[in-house]
Amino acid sequence: MTSPLRLGTRGSPLALWQANMVAQALRAAHGLAEEAIEIVPIRTTGDKVQDRPLAEIGGKALWTKELDRALLAHEIDFAVHSMKDVETIRPAEIVIAAMPPRADTRDRLIGADSLVALPRDARVGTSSPRRAAQVRRARPDVEILLFRGNVETRLRKLAEGEADATLLAAAGLERLGYGAIGAPLDELLPAPAQGAVGIEARADDAETLKLLAAIDHAPTSLCVRAERALLAALGADCRSPVAALARVSDDEIHLRADILSEDGTAWEAGEIRFARHDMDAPARLAGQLLNRASPTLRALFAP
Repeated sequence: MTSPLRLGTRGSPLALWQANMVAQALRAAHGLAEEAIEIVPIRTTGDKVQDRPLAEIGGKALWTKELDRALLAHEIDFAVHSMKDVETIRPAEIVIAAMPPRADTRDRLIGADSLVALPRDARVGTSSPRRAAQVRRARPDVEILLFRGNVETRLRKLAEGEADATLLAAAGLERLGYGAIGAPLDELLPAPAQGAVGIEARADDAETLKLLAAIDHAPTSLCVRAERALLAALGADCRSPVAALARVSDDEIHLRADILSEDGTAWEAGEIRFARHDMDAPARLAGQLLNRASPTLRALFAP
C-alpha cells in the first residue's frame, strides 16, 4: 500500500466534498491518521468545456477519462465519482470497489414551487436529456435552455435571469449547504444512480480493494448496480432520456424505470420486483420497455 493513499477526484466543490466524505469514512473505518489519505484533484474535460451538451463532446467519459488514466498509471490509488456520471461500460482493469450510503435521489425545482406552477412558456435551464424530456412531458409549453456548470454556476445563471427555473439533484444541493433551496419533485424518477457516490480502484489492487470494501453500503450498491444494469440492457447513452430508481425491501429489489423521447411526447414506464441475486431482472425490464416502445422511442436506444 502506498503511503499516503492517493484519492483522485474532480476539482469541483461538490466533487471535493464527496472526496473528503470518502476520506473521512476510510479514516474512521481503519483508524487512519489525517495524513494517511491525500486528495488529488484532477481537472477533467467535462469541467473544462461548459458551453456544449455532453453528447456533442464525448459523453460521460468526459468526467472519467482523466481519472481513469491517472488510476491506471498508478498516479492515484482510487477515484471518487458521482455514480450517475460514470459510463455504464467501464475498463476491465477498473472496478467499482464501494459505494457509501446513498443520499436523497430526487431532483429539486428551483424557481417555482412545482412544474405546474411554472409560468406559461417558462424558460427552464438544464443540460440533462432526461430532465428536459420529463419537463416537456409535464409542460409542453416550456422552452428548454442549455444549462451546464457546477451547482454554484447554475444557481448564479438562474439568479442573473438566464432562465426562469432549473432542476438540480437534491443530493448535490444538500452536500453543498443548499438543502433548503427549491421544491423536491417526488413525481419524477431520477437519473439512474443519482445521489450515489462510487469509489473505483484497479482490479488487481487487492489491498486497496479490501480497504474500500469496509465502507461499502450493500443496499446502495445493490440498487445502483440494478439501475446500471438496466442502462446497459437498454443500450442507453448520454443522449437517451432514462429515469430509474431501485429500492431494497426485505430480500427483494423494486426497480422502476421510464424511457422517454427527447421531446417528452412518447414514453414507456415499467417496474419489476426481483430477488437480490437476480441481476438478470433489470434486463428483463429493459426488454419489456423496448418491446412496448414506438419505433421513434426505441431508436434512441441500442441494446
